[in-house]
Amino acid sequence: MADFVRVASVDAIPDPGKQIFEVEGQVVVVFHVEGQFSCLDDVCTHDDGPLGEGRLEGCTIACPRHGAKFDIRTGAALSMPATRPTVCHEVKVEDGAVWVRLRS
Repeated sequence: MADFVRVASVDAIPDPGKQIFEVEGQVVVVFHVEGQFSCLDDVCTHDDGPLGEGRLEGCTIACPRHGAKFDIRTGAALSMPATRPTVCHEVKVEDGAVWVRLRS
């Protein structure tokens, strides 16, 4: 399994908010909602749209292309046209920083 990679200080991502990062060559979106951090692949499973450019509402992100919604905590697809989850990566907060460990 990959190691954790520091992506930002806790204060760098507003709450609520999101920020796009490249971690070990992979583009991901880190979300900060209600004091909790989560991380998903920056890919809609419907047509590879950029989730990081979508609208964040609570714990849901909507793909900007066709409106498919995903749970930012689990990656679960919540609405059509997406039917498959996107990858959810492990996140930890340590020493005032947000760290991400990629899952394959």
